[in-house]
Amino acid sequence: MAAALVNAATFQAPDAKKEEFRRYLERSGVIDALTKVLVGLYEEPEKPANALDFIKMTLGAPTGVDVEALKAENEQLRLKCDEMALKLEEANKKLEELQLEEH
Repeated sequence: MAAALVNAATFQAPDAKKEEFRRYLERSGVIDALTKVLVGLYEEPEKPANALDFIKMTLGAPTGVDVEALKAENEQLRLKCDEMALKLEEANKKLEELQLEEH
């Protein structure tokens, strides 16, 4: 009898976990968003060749974008921005020194 109760509790745990996850998805609006996208795909008169791209586009995700290239470009731009900030700081110091020399 005790073994049956332990086994029942063991089998209920995954179901409880699934139910908790389902409630999380519902609270966060994921289920509604996916339902709207799938209904939109269903109602599309001419089905797109790539359903996954349709779903991504409808949800607002970029398609056909090289994410790694964008990350590399972002890093380069951050370095350039830091470099320019240092140059601006140096230029402001020189300007301040020149203004003090005039007085």
